[in-house]
Amino acid sequence: MGEGRWPYSRHPPPQPEATISRLVLWNVDLTLVDVSIVTREAYADAFRQVTGRPLVKLTQHNGRPDSEIVFETLAINGIVAEDDHLPRFLAALSDAFAARRKSLAKNGRMMPGAAEALKAVGKLDGAVQSVLTGTIRSNAVHKLEAFRLNRYVDFEIGGYGEEVYPKATLLQVAQGRARQKYGATFDGTNTVLIGDSARDVQAAKIAGASMIAVASGRSLAAELQEAGADIVMPDLSNPSEVVAAVASLTTPARRTPAGTSLA
Repeated sequence: MGEGRWPYSRHPPPQPEATISRLVLWNVDLTLVDVSIVTREAYADAFRQVTGRPLVKLTQHNGRPDSEIVFETLAINGIVAEDDHLPRFLAALSDAFAARRKSLAKNGRMMPGAAEALKAVGKLDGAVQSVLTGTIRSNAVHKLEAFRLNRYVDFEIGGYGEEVYPKATLLQVAQGRARQKYGATFDGTNTVLIGDSARDVQAAKIAGASMIAVASGRSLAAELQEAGADIVMPDLSNPSEVVAAVASLTTPARRTPAGTSLA
C-alpha cells in the first residue's frame, strides 16, 4: 500500500493491535447496506462518460466484483472492451458514486441489525473487522460512511472489487494484509466471512475460512445451506447470535515473529 497509512483508516481498530487474534470479514451489499438505486445511477453515469452512449442494460451483481461487472456490462451493451476500458470505467464509477454520496442514506438503507452486529462483534475478544466486497474500495467506504458503519471497520486490511482476483483468493489476500499489520497468523481457525450470497459461501469454502451466511440478499437460506455455509441466519437482527456464531467458529491466532515473510 506504499508508505504511510491509507487515508481511509480514519477510525482506529476497536482494540489495541497487540490483542488482535480473530479476523471477521463482511460483505457489504445486501449484508450491511442496500444502496442499489444509487449504484445503478452511478453505473449509468460512468457508462455514459466512458462510452458516450446511454446505458441500456446493467447485469445483476450477485456478489461479483465491479471489475467483472464492468466487462459484462460493456459486452451486453454492444461495446467491445479495450485495454483502457476497465481503469477508465472504475475511475468514472468512483467519481459518479462520490458525487452521489449524500444521497446514499436517503435512497438506500442499512440492513436490519447491521450496526448492532458490527458493534457487538467489535467487542469480541481479539476481533478486528474489515470488508471482503466486490465493490471498489472508495465506494465501499462511502457506503459504510453513509450509515456510520465505517467506525467499526479497518479498511486497510480488506479486499475490494478493483482487485482482479477470484473472491477466494481475495480473502487470502485480506488475511495476508491482516497478518502484516497485526503480526498474527490468520487462517481457517480464526477467519470468518459474513455474507449473503452463495458466491460468498463458495469463496469462504475454497479459501478454508468459516462462513456465516445471512439470507438477506438474493440467495435463499436453503441455497446458502446447500452451498456449505457453517451457520445460516435470516438476518443480523440478533447481535448476540452473531457474536456467538463468530466466537464458535474462531480460535485465538498463533502469533508470528515481527518481519516474518508472508510467502
